[in-house]
Amino acid sequence: MRILGIDPGTRRLGYGIIDSEGSTVIYVTCGTVSCSEKLPMAEKLKHLYAELVKVINTHHPDCAAVESPFFSENARSAFTIGKAQAVAILAAANAGLDVFEYPPARIKSHITGSGASSKDQVARMVMLQLNLTDLPATSDAADALACALCHIQEAQAAAIIRHGI
Repeated sequence: MRILGIDPGTRRLGYGIIDSEGSTVIYVTCGTVSCSEKLPMAEKLKHLYAELVKVINTHHPDCAAVESPFFSENARSAFTIGKAQAVAILAAANAGLDVFEYPPARIKSHITGSGASSKDQVARMVMLQLNLTDLPATSDAADALACALCHIQEAQAAAIIRHGI
């Protein structure tokens, strides 16, 4: 199974792709789509969509795992991220992918054992779990890979429950 993980944002959107075959997880690629702060929101969203479609068409994932926005003290920021999340979901859905959403605390908990982990801790654990020689280039890409890894663990747990293994 090939999973596309997405960490949505309107300035920087992280993506990461991993393959899962049984208990083996293989890193494929990761990156960040950046948008100029000067662009109007509609242009940012259009750019994010077009770039995600390119990633999907290049790597042919089987499903997408998208980080859901975290509502903190800044609701405006969460709503803005929600727009990028909607674009990510739309790009994946239009490609026929099943889409799964995970909150940041669940992703962190799966990757580091604590839902309150720092971005650096998440990036280091992603590097270890995927046997990478370096940290992903951006925290957005690391978070996207973490989201994809979280989906693998969730899917494996669901399979165990479903099959009683």
